[in-house]
Amino acid sequence: MNMIWRTPSAFGRAAALWALSSVFAVNLASAQQGPMPVDVAPPLVANVIDYDEFTGRFEAVDRIDLRAQVSGYLQSVNFRDGQLVARGDVLFEIDPRPFEAALASAQADLLAAQAEQVRADADLVRAENLANNAISEATRDQRRADKLRADAEVERATATVQSATLNLEYTEIKAEASGRISDRKVDVGNLVRSGESLLATIVSIKPIYFTFTASEADFLKYSRLTETGGDRQAARENERPVAVQLQDERHWDREGIIDFVDNELDPNSGTIRVRARFDNADDLLTPGLFGRLRVPASDEYEAMLVPDAAVLSDQSRKVVLTVDAEGSVIPKIIELGPLYRGLRVIRSGLTADDQLIIAGVQRARPGSKVVAQPAEIAFPEAPTQ
Repeated sequence: MNMIWRTPSAFGRAAALWALSSVFAVNLASAQQGPMPVDVAPPLVANVIDYDEFTGRFEAVDRIDLRAQVSGYLQSVNFRDGQLVARGDVLFEIDPRPFEAALASAQADLLAAQAEQVRADADLVRAENLANNAISEATRDQRRADKLRADAEVERATATVQSATLNLEYTEIKAEASGRISDRKVDVGNLVRSGESLLATIVSIKPIYFTFTASEADFLKYSRLTETGGDRQAARENERPVAVQLQDERHWDREGIIDFVDNELDPNSGTIRVRARFDNADDLLTPGLFGRLRVPASDEYEAMLVPDAAVLSDQSRKVVLTVDAEGSVIPKIIELGPLYRGLRVIRSGLTADDQLIIAGVQRARPGSKVVAQPAEIAFPEAPTQ
């Protein structure tokens, strides 16, 4: 087969020349551009505190199941479902009429017993005043026994009156703690039975507990951190300040204290239960709500901090780019610490005099030249840590 060769057309030659000229122009522009500008600043040196975070949930300090102590028909309900109630508020009332009648009967029995006591006392006095030959010793003993029996009957009748009085008081079911009440479980007109019928539940909300679990390593770390003069008991009873954050919050404004550490670790999970207490001034914290707790994990110390955006990853290592006096980019391997008020703590790898690239990192390459523009590292105005 014969091959047919064609010479490039005028259009093809023009396209090739245009492509070559474009590449040349780009290379020329890159060469003329020179070192790129970047923002540099020394690390921020400040006093910081390390924190550990734990996830847990809120629990009521007091949780009370309201049950009747006497049986009867429910006469009234004196609250709205879900409202806040105060200690001593009358929440339910049972028909008191049967208990009023029982109290009146007991009071009448007491009066009768007291009258019999007066008669027996008078008979004994007369018997004691008579001469020995006027009354037998057996009769005198009988008078003494009648007096003791009358005294005992008064005591029994008095106890019956007290019991009837209590039963009448129990027809008013009161709040034993301040808090938020659940919905009613029994409506007016129903028969409630003593100790059986659940009427409602009250959970306290001021103050409120936050419970979480800590590992064995955390338990040992904090136990040693809070030791005072080797006194482990004093360390355990020390009320350590903490802060909590809800899932939709950015700040750590809710402050409280750790007030309880369990007396043993769970051998199955290797964890221990810890409890913190919060005032709940705005009534927002509710039993069952989840949150994050922040606990101081160190004493205050001086540290260097940099923006997280300035930290690069090189396989398993963390690196920052610095600029020397000649404008050359020098990478430095660093060891990271925790976040503190929006900045990253640097454990090692930097000095306070290093000029760190904090903006324009994408325009810098190790060994290349850059134009360093002085900047400053500062804490964010609205800290998240």
